[in-house]
Amino acid sequence: MLEFISDRWQDIGYRGLQHASLVVQAVALSTVIAIALSMVIIRIPRLRSLANAVTSVGLTIPSFALLGLMLPLLGIGTLPSVAIVTFYAILPILRNAVTGLAQVPAELLESSRGMGNSAWATFWKVRMPLAWPVILTGLRVSTQMSMGVAAIAAYALGPGLGGYIYTGLAQVGGDNALNYALVGTLGIVLLALVLDAALVLLGHLTISRGIRS
Repeated sequence: MLEFISDRWQDIGYRGLQHASLVVQAVALSTVIAIALSMVIIRIPRLRSLANAVTSVGLTIPSFALLGLMLPLLGIGTLPSVAIVTFYAILPILRNAVTGLAQVPAELLESSRGMGNSAWATFWKVRMPLAWPVILTGLRVSTQMSMGVAAIAAYALGPGLGGYIYTGLAQVGGDNALNYALVGTLGIVLLALVLDAALVLLGHLTISRGIRS
């Protein structure tokens, strides 16, 4: 194993950076989309149940099946990988964003508007900070899930460590089959732990001490 890593450390590092970059960019894009959608949903109560239903159904769709549907439309490579990771990443963030924003007490919102804040200012100064811990939890779930989805997306020749896993499976019985599979799997697990630790740190930096306690 050590010899295998030593001979390929540059390629492993490059694929690891690709994997992390794909997940981070997809989750960042998903966060923007999810928060934008949640701003609309909380203003129309009837949409909340629909949003919960859509996110629940979306999470039950097998990633291989969705990838198979995307390949004829988007081809192979990076584009279908970004699309499928972004799709799955949106779901937990959207659900948590709607839940967190809806749970902010109406009295606080009324007080903010009574102080002369506009609806936009009230959202960013009152509603968003109070909902942020719940949204951040959705971000953490989304990031961990996206790590695995990004590995599956490598089936479409997308970037990342998933290619090592598929290479190992394709070479079962070969000398390096197990090494390929283990390096790909353990690399993804390590990246997931690092990104989760980064999000925990982000929470400590962005969530006020009063809310944390």
